[in-house]
Amino acid sequence: MSERAAPFHCPYCGEEDLRPNETGHGAWECAACNRAFQLKFLGLLARGVQRNDVGGEEI
Repeated sequence: MSERAAPFHCPYCGEEDLRPNETGHGAWECAACNRAFQLKFLGLLARGVQRNDVGGEEI
């Protein structure tokens, strides 16, 4: 796994012109809309991923 995951687009305007921000870990700035935002991993969900292989029609 990489040390730092980078966002692919700005969550506000959708542009891809992003740069790391000096504020700290996970902080990014968008040159298109002049906004700064921060990403934070909260953790895994307790229920995990569940598969639903029962029923339904196959394509």
